[in-house]
Amino acid sequence: MNSDSLADPRDRWDNPLASRYASTEMSRLWSDNHRYKLWRQTWLALAEAEAELGLPISPAQLAEMRAHLEPIDFAKAADYEQKMRHDVFAHLHTFGDACPLARPILHLGATSAYVTDNTDLILMRDSLDLIASRLAVVIERLADRALETRDLVCLGRTHLQPAQPTTIGKRICLWIHDLLLDLEEVLHRRRLLRGRGVKGTTGTQASFLELFEGDHAKVRRLDEIVSQKLGFDRSYDVTGQTYSRKVDSQVVSVLAGISESTHKAGNDLRLAAAWAELEEPFEADQVGSSAMPYKRNPMRSERMCGLARFVMGFTATTSQTAAVQWFERTLDDSAPRRLVLPQAFLATDAQLVIYANIAGGLVVLPGAIRRNLEHHLPFLASERLLMAASKAGGDRQELHEALRRHSHATTARMREGHDNDMIERLAADPLFAGIDLVQAMDVPGLAGRAAAQVEEFIAGPVRAALAACPTRAAESALRV
Repeated sequence: MNSDSLADPRDRWDNPLASRYASTEMSRLWSDNHRYKLWRQTWLALAEAEAELGLPISPAQLAEMRAHLEPIDFAKAADYEQKMRHDVFAHLHTFGDACPLARPILHLGATSAYVTDNTDLILMRDSLDLIASRLAVVIERLADRALETRDLVCLGRTHLQPAQPTTIGKRICLWIHDLLLDLEEVLHRRRLLRGRGVKGTTGTQASFLELFEGDHAKVRRLDEIVSQKLGFDRSYDVTGQTYSRKVDSQVVSVLAGISESTHKAGNDLRLAAAWAELEEPFEADQVGSSAMPYKRNPMRSERMCGLARFVMGFTATTSQTAAVQWFERTLDDSAPRRLVLPQAFLATDAQLVIYANIAGGLVVLPGAIRRNLEHHLPFLASERLLMAASKAGGDRQELHEALRRHSHATTARMREGHDNDMIERLAADPLFAGIDLVQAMDVPGLAGRAAAQVEEFIAGPVRAALAACPTRAAESALRV
C-alpha cells in the first residue's frame, strides 16, 4: 500500500495536543488554514506597501489578492511541493494560479524567510496574547480560593515533613506568586516581540534597494509600512536571512517557566490529595481506575504535570538551534521549529485550561486538614513554647535540647501506634513549669500572619497584575 495515499485519517498519527488537550482557539491559531492564509497576507502587505511607495502595482492586482486570501487549494499546493521540494514556492504558485493578474508582482524582492518568519512572529504574538489571558483566568480563580481559605489553618510541610502551620489560602498564594512572575514575563516578551519586516536574502535589503533605484529612505520606509500592516510597531533592527533564533529561545523559555509553575502546583495538589486535604474536581460519572472503583485519582493534576515536563524539554532544542545558526542562517532550524513552536504553545495552553478547571472547582476538605494538623500539633507549638519559656527566664539552648528529647521520644512512641503524649511530657518537666500549655496549642495563632498576608497579597500585587492584563480567555472545557 502506498503510505502517501491513506484515505482514512485514522490511518495516520494524530497529534494529541490538537485532538485531546489544547483549546480550539490555540489549535486554530496554529492550523494550516490560518498559517497559510497569513502567508498570503504577508504577500499582500508587501505588495500594498510597494505600491504605496511608487512601484507599478495596480489597484486591480491588489484587489485580486485581497479577494483570494482564502480558500487555499491545499491539494494543488501539495502537488507543487512534490515537484519543487519547496513549500513557500509551492504556495506562491498556488496563490499565483488564484491571482493571475497579480502573479507577476507576487513576492517581489522577497525571500522565503520574509513569509515564514513574519508569519511565525505573528503566530507567537497572538499565542502569547492567548496565554496571557489564560494566565489571568487561573490567577483570578486561585485568588478567589485563597481568600475563601485564608483562615483555614493546615499543617505546613518543609522537606515534605511536618512543619509550622500555615493556611490553605497562604499555600495557594505561593502558586499565584509563581504565576504572577510568569505573567510578567509573558507580557514582557510580548512587548519586545517585533516583525522581521523586509530584509532581503541575507538581511542587507539589496533586492529592495534595486527595486527602489538606490533610495535608502524608501527601503527603510517599506520595512516600517510592512511591519505595521502585519500588526507590529517595528521590526528587528538587523537580521540575517532570518530573525535571530534567540527570539524563539526566549519565547519558549517563558512557556517553560509557566510549565515550572503548573508542575509545582500540580505536584502540591497530588500530595494534598494523598493526604485527603484537597481534591481536584471529580465528576459524577468519572472513573478513577478500571480495576479499583473506589479510586479518585488526581488525573487533571497528573496530566498538567506531564504536559509541563514536555514543554520544559523544549528549551534545550530552541537554545541549541539559536546557538548553531551559521552566519546569516542555516536550514537545520526548519524542522525543529515546525515541531517545537506549535507544540510548546499548544501544550502550555492545555496546561492552563486544566489549571483553570482545577482552580474553579477546587475541593477543600477541612476535616482531614484539621485531623492531620492535630496529629502533629504538640510538635508544631515547639517554637511558641521555646519563646514563652525563654521569656520566662529559661536558657534558650537548654530548652531547645529538652524539646528535642521530648519530641523524639514522643515520635518513637507514636511509631509503635500510641497517641501523641508530648504535652504530658512537657507538663511534667520543670523547665516548662508556669507555661500555659493549653494556650500554646491554640491553632489560629500558630499560623502567624498567614491570613493577613493573603489579604494583602490579593489586594495589592494580584489585583495590580490582573489590571495590567484586562483580557480574559473564554471558558475552554476539558475534552478528556
